[in-house]
Amino acid sequence: MSKIKTKTLLFLIIFLLFGGVVSAQEADSLPALIKKAVEINPKIRTLEAKLNMAREDIPIGTNLPDPVFSVGLLNVPVNTFSFRQEAMTGTALNLTQTIPFPGSLKAKAEVKAMDTLIVKQEIADLKNQIAQQMATLYYSLQEKRREMELSKESVDLLKQVSLVAKRKFEVGTASLENIIQVEVQITRVKDQIEALKGDAQSMQAQMNAYLLRDDRVVIATPEIVPVSHEVFVTDTLLKLAALNRPALKGIKLYQNKAVLQQKEVEKNYYPNFKVGLQYTFRSYNQASGINYPDFLGLVVGITIPLGYGGNIKAQVNKTRYLQDYYGQQFHSSLQILQQSFGKINAKITELRNREKLLEKTMLPQTIQAYQAAMADYQVNKIDFVNVIKAEDDILKIKTELAKLRTNYAIQVAQLEYLTGSKLIY
Repeated sequence: MSKIKTKTLLFLIIFLLFGGVVSAQEADSLPALIKKAVEINPKIRTLEAKLNMAREDIPIGTNLPDPVFSVGLLNVPVNTFSFRQEAMTGTALNLTQTIPFPGSLKAKAEVKAMDTLIVKQEIADLKNQIAQQMATLYYSLQEKRREMELSKESVDLLKQVSLVAKRKFEVGTASLENIIQVEVQITRVKDQIEALKGDAQSMQAQMNAYLLRDDRVVIATPEIVPVSHEVFVTDTLLKLAALNRPALKGIKLYQNKAVLQQKEVEKNYYPNFKVGLQYTFRSYNQASGINYPDFLGLVVGITIPLGYGGNIKAQVNKTRYLQDYYGQQFHSSLQILQQSFGKINAKITELRNREKLLEKTMLPQTIQAYQAAMADYQVNKIDFVNVIKAEDDILKIKTELAKLRTNYAIQVAQLEYLTGSKLIY
C-alpha cells in the first residue's frame, strides 16, 4: 500500500472517530436524553392506550338508543285461534323509540370528554417526572465524575509530594515514615476513586434503564457549570405551577368534570319521552263477510321523575361535594408547594453564597496553604503531616464546590418539576 493511501485511510479513520464522538456528545445532552426516555417509556405507551379508550368511550351511551321493533298478535280467539272469526283480531307491528330529555345526551358526552383531557395531563405529569428523575441522575453523575477527576489530581499531587519525601529521605532529612504516610494517602484516595466509579456506573445504569438499553453504554456529561444568579420568587413559582403543572391542571379538570356531572344528573329532574308507532293488519271476517281495514296507532309516553327516596337530590349533592373536594385538594396542593418552594429557595440561596465563599476565598487560601506547606517542608520548618493535610484540604474544597454546583442544578430541576415550567434556558 502506498504512503498516500495509508495517509488517506488514517485520515478517514480519525474523521469517523471524531464524528462519532461529536454525535455521542450531542446525543448525550440532557434534553436529548429526556426526549428519548419519554419517547420509549412503556408507562407513557400505557397511558396513551388509556387515552384512546377514553376517546372511544365518548360515543357510548351519549347517542339516541336504538329503536325497538316488535311483532304481536291481537285479540286472537282461543276457541278456534282463527284470524277470521273476530273483527278485532289482527297482527300488530310496533316500532318504539326512546328520546331522552333535550340536552341529556350532550351533558353525558361532555362529562366523558373530560376523561380524555385528564388522561392527557396524566401523560404530561409522567413526562414531567421522567425529566426530573433523569436530571437528578444526570447531575449526580456529573458530580461523581468530577470527584473522580479531582481525586486523580490529588493522586498526582501526592506523587509529587512522595518524590520530595524520597529526596529528603535520601539526604537524611526525612524519615521512612514520611514516605509510607504519603503512599498510604495515595492508596486511600485510589480507594475513593474506585468507590466513585461504582457510584457513577450505578447512576449511568439507571439512566440507561430509562432509555431501555444496555447499562454499560457510556453517557457523556459536560463540565459542571457555576451557579447561576436567577432569582426565583415563591409567588411567581406558585402562579407558574397553577398554570402549567400537569398534576394541578389534572385536579382542576376533575373539579370541572364534577361541575359537568352536576349538570348531567340535574337532567334527571326532567322527563324522558318514548314514541311508539303501531300498525295492525286485519284479515277478512267470515262471520260478517266484511274485509275490515287495517289499524294505525301512535303512542307517546313520558317518564315521571319522582326521585323516590331523594335519589336525584342525593346525586346532585354528591357532585357538589365532589367539586368542593377537588377545590380543597387544589388549594392544599398549592400550600404544600409554597412550603417546598420556600425550602428550595432557601437552599439555593445557601448554595449560591457558599459557592462564592468557596471559590473566591477558601479555595485560593487552601492552595496558598499547600504551597507554603510544601515550601516549609522542603526546608524542614514543618512536619510532613501538615503537607498531607494541606493537600487533603484542597481536595475537600474542590469536591465540595462540585457538589454544591450539581446540587444547585438538582434544586432547579426540582423547581421545574414542581412548576411544570422551564426556568433556566
